[in-house]
Amino acid sequence: MQKGKLSLKLLGFVLFVAVFVTGCGSSGEQSAEEDEQSSSGERVELGDTEALLWGEGDYGVVMAHGASYDAASWEDQARQISANGIVALAPEDTSPESLMTSIAYLKEERGIGNVALIGASAGGSAVLRAAEQNPRAANQLMILSATGNVSGLGPEPKLFVASEVEGLAEEVRRMAEEAPGDQNEAFILSDDAHAQAIFQTEEGDLLMQKILKRLEKYG
Repeated sequence: MQKGKLSLKLLGFVLFVAVFVTGCGSSGEQSAEEDEQSSSGERVELGDTEALLWGEGDYGVVMAHGASYDAASWEDQARQISANGIVALAPEDTSPESLMTSIAYLKEERGIGNVALIGASAGGSAVLRAAEQNPRAANQLMILSATGNVSGLGPEPKLFVASEVEGLAEEVRRMAEEAPGDQNEAFILSDDAHAQAIFQTEEGDLLMQKILKRLEKYG
């Protein structure tokens, strides 16, 4: 009789442990799913296109990707930006019109006062056109591996980025010198990576820190 009672107690203990472990595993899986959803950004409707949005704050950044990239390609950079209390928005369509819609969305729907524009390669060219057409829309510009006319830009701070070996360094230096305003800077990296590919190199962290410092300084 005593052995029967011990067996029942042992069975009860085993069942308790099994339920406890299962519950902990479910909670862990749910937490992982929530973290994944948070890191991939919130998908929002933006006129005729969609965008990914990260973070909360009273300053915003619109990020225009290169031709062979998409909005999600900015995820690592957007997470670092949002960790600093800045809202990051990456539209799928990076036309100048879409960039202006993105700025309007942040200001009107998210209550953000000032917005920076960051563009890479083809997205950088779109940023230059958008800023020329709407000189007061963004309060600073950051252009990665893109060239274009800068004479029609406003006096807002501008960062022009290129890798020394990719062949755009001299043009980027010229743009920084000739663009209106006295807070322009050419930032030349030593590798040959182009635009967003720079973030995948050993100098990617250096570029990211430069971007964060400019956002903090002029935000």
